[in-house]
Amino acid sequence: MSPYDGQDLQLESKVKKATERISENIHIIGNEPSLAFYRLQEHVRKALPPMVEKRVEVSKLHAELQGRCYDVEYAVSAVKGIGKSEESFERTRELLRNALFFKQQLKYTESRKSQNSVYKRLSAHITLDLPDLPELSETLRETASSLMNHARTATNHNPEGSQKND
Repeated sequence: MSPYDGQDLQLESKVKKATERISENIHIIGNEPSLAFYRLQEHVRKALPPMVEKRVEVSKLHAELQGRCYDVEYAVSAVKGIGKSEESFERTRELLRNALFFKQQLKYTESRKSQNSVYKRLSAHITLDLPDLPELSETLRETASSLMNHARTATNHNPEGSQKND
């Protein structure tokens, strides 16, 4: 054997190791994208369904939120409309005050008329119920009523006459 044979064996083993490493690296580099795509596919398969569920949930929440926003906008516009109607409420309040004042005036006028009528007070006290003579009590009421009417017409037609006699 020659001295080069030992070196050849050594060189051959080094070359063999180097070519194996190069072949392994080429194989890894060639398969690396497919491994990355496999990992990516695995991740998508696990992560996509929950993401789709969350997206559907977010869409539902968005629709609900939009509906509630419309409700709030409608309520705000209603409140602003009430604020604009303040003038109408003030007019209504004033009309109610006037109506109450006129009612009080009418009540006062009615009470003054009833206080001035002596005949009215007299007829109010004549409430005799005579069981034997029912026509008499009715006649007394009619007489009191006619006297009252006569007194009214006299004061309405001749209001100055009472002042001239004084």
